[in-house]
Amino acid sequence: MEPTPEQRESRLGWRLIAPCLGVIGLLIIYPILYNLYLSFFDVKLTGDKIYVGLANYERLLNDTAYYGSALATFIYLVGTVFGSTLIGLMVALLMNLEFPLRNLVRTLILLPYVAPVISVVFGWQFIFDPVNGIYNHVVVEVLGIAAERRNLIGEPSTALLVVIIFDIWKHFPISYLLIVSKLQSINKDQYEAAAIDGYGPIGRFIHVTLPELYFVLGTLIILRFIWNLNKFEDVFLLAPNVETLPIFTYYAAFTGIIDQGFAASVSVVQFMLLSLLIYFYIKKVLKW
Repeated sequence: MEPTPEQRESRLGWRLIAPCLGVIGLLIIYPILYNLYLSFFDVKLTGDKIYVGLANYERLLNDTAYYGSALATFIYLVGTVFGSTLIGLMVALLMNLEFPLRNLVRTLILLPYVAPVISVVFGWQFIFDPVNGIYNHVVVEVLGIAAERRNLIGEPSTALLVVIIFDIWKHFPISYLLIVSKLQSINKDQYEAAAIDGYGPIGRFIHVTLPELYFVLGTLIILRFIWNLNKFEDVFLLAPNVETLPIFTYYAAFTGIIDQGFAASVSVVQFMLLSLLIYFYIKKVLKW
């Protein structure tokens, strides 16, 4: 029986996307399934695997270090996501105004985001160096705010704050770029109508600008949560003593008493959380 044009078109479509599906299956689906498989085993350095069932997950639920890492991750996520979005919004509102050399300033704003992470990390480590860093020199010698020099990156009580500030500085340009693009597409007539109705700058921002930015801001916040939950290199290179969940998983899998089965269980829990965030993004933001 001769296939219909619709059937031929459908078969052609599947043939065209088959290579893409193969790559996705090889690079994404297989590692996820293999990681889930490893989470039920005690993996030895020799490569041997001993089935332990849910023991890794039970250990995870009773591990205080894991809860400490989860708390650090939560603080890191809230601080970086809302901080970078808020700074990006403020900069976008400013850059949406007309002033001399605006294009030059817009270009310079993007430098932290496009700069190689390893180079800016070294720069930040030098800034906060307790011996030669400019931060301690200004705070202690110049302004006299602090009595002695401190290693803010090396101290666990302050390292997380430095990492949050670094991430906000490094990634607010992408928030700014997306927001300013949307700002430039808003019809100016809406602002004129709001001004005629008696709204001032704040009223126009609340009733005109924010509703127009709803989709962009929602997308930014959810995607930044997803990206930062997986963030490894920024945190590890700057302050390896800050154990967010990716760092905690790395230490469990590859350092000290290597326990890849336990690390796999941590990754599975993290993947489930990521899946919930993606589902929320699809349903609430994209509204599919």
